Amino acid sequence: MDSPLITQVFRRLLSHQTCSRVRFYPSTPGRLVARSPGRRHYRSARDETQEAEDRQTSNWQQRTDIFPPDKLKEYEKAPMVTANALRSRRERPKRVKMLARDFIEDSLYNPNYGYFPKQATIFSPGQPFDFNSMVNEPDFHRQLGERYTAFEDTLDAKDFNESRQLWHTPTELFRPYYGEAIARYLVTNYKLSHHPFHDLIIYELGAGNGTLMLNILDYIRDFHPDIYPRTKFKVIEISSALASLQTSQLTRTASSRGHTDHVEIINRSIFAWESYVPAPCYFVALEVFDNFAHDTIRYDPFTETPLQGTVLIDTDGSFYEFYTPEIDPIASRFLRVRHAACSRPFSHPFQQARWLRRFKSSLPLAPNLTDPEYIPTRLLQFFDILRAYFPLHQLLTSDFHSLPESVGGFNAPVVQTRFQRRTVPVRTPYVMQGYFDILFPTDFSMMEDLYRAVTGKLTKVTSQAEWLRRWAYTEDTETLSGENPMLSW
Repeated sequence: MDSPLITQVFRRLLSHQTCSRVRFYPSTPGRLVARSPGRRHYRSARDETQEAEDRQTSNWQQRTDIFPPDKLKEYEKAPMVTANALRSRRERPKRVKMLARDFIEDSLYNPNYGYFPKQATIFSPGQPFDFNSMVNEPDFHRQLGERYTAFEDTLDAKDFNESRQLWHTPTELFRPYYGEAIARYLVTNYKLSHHPFHDLIIYELGAGNGTLMLNILDYIRDFHPDIYPRTKFKVIEISSALASLQTSQLTRTASSRGHTDHVEIINRSIFAWESYVPAPCYFVALEVFDNFAHDTIRYDPFTETPLQGTVLIDTDGSFYEFYTPEIDPIASRFLRVRHAACSRPFSHPFQQARWLRRFKSSLPLAPNLTDPEYIPTRLLQFFDILRAYFPLHQLLTSDFHSLPESVGGFNAPVVQTRFQRRTVPVRTPYVMQGYFDILFPTDFSMMEDLYRAVTGKLTKVTSQAEWLRRWAYTEDTETLSGENPMLSW
């Protein structure tokens, strides 16, 4: 937990305006241009009536500067920095500019002030839920709420923190059944494709509390003792705090200590990977893509020229968004690959008819650029790494295909924090680094086309419920009414 000053900053944040300002400039060649179902699950301990009263009495509001200060000269003088260059910094930068993807990556993953290394806490319900004794799905949510409150009460008794970033995942809520379904899938495919000529090598990207790792290894040891000696589980974890937690989970009980020789925890970003892995392996990435950094692109509504977003962080630590027609090589390559590879429609500023876009842009006070499009450039780089270093991999991934309460734009993220046990969404990704989760929806159709184009591998996309019906023993999570919380999650 940071000093009490951080609490004061949060109170100021929630009682005043956000930090993101916008600025318009004429769209001319060679000149900067600026502009004016599912989600990660958080739980609020306050009831809806109390929250309604809070909304009525709160004086928090979004900043809406119609004539923001001119920051162009300051922007031109500021040095361009990257997230990698900031990894050794202990304080949030000022008087610099960054590409949108670098700002998002720095906010989420900086080792000294990033959201995941310093703020995120993953809920653990304790003993697994007894779904078969529950009356119905509302009964599950009631019990979940009770355990959630007890979990946070215990944390506050040790170290009170009104800005604790606490969230939960299906791996934790439906353990061990969710992890066993994944283990069943991995073992079945391994036996069909690689046994007995190769070991079962599993990589998990971002392992959280380490629950999925233990559930998979427990299942293989208990039900496939012939496969277990040949099983190797490797965690790639960017957060040092979570890597330490995963290590401690391995030694917490006698049962988990038995897996020690089968596990390797690699505290490194996947984007810094440099080791070639020639053996067949399985890559598991659950709720990981949503936190991959994205670039922002806007388009001239008349010429359809793309412009890339950057953010200026001024002397006061406020954020100002700028756009330039000079597209960096990573974003430019993404646009080219998407254009060549994607045969199915995707959300895009040019979905409307051209005449309608031009008409709207000709109206008085109309913006001189389209709404922003958030493009998953880091996701494409991840596919490049799989192709270059893990040529015989198979990828199993799950993530959010849509998100409510997102900021404006196409493929736009949800940006939110937790304060006094309630979730607080905001309307811009340009907020105090490290205190906000920034998560994006995944367009699985586009992702599938990109993955096929980069890796040359075959793919199949299904809903989570459909996949679980095939690989999970769904009767384990069924309530007395016949409802199944795991399938409807």
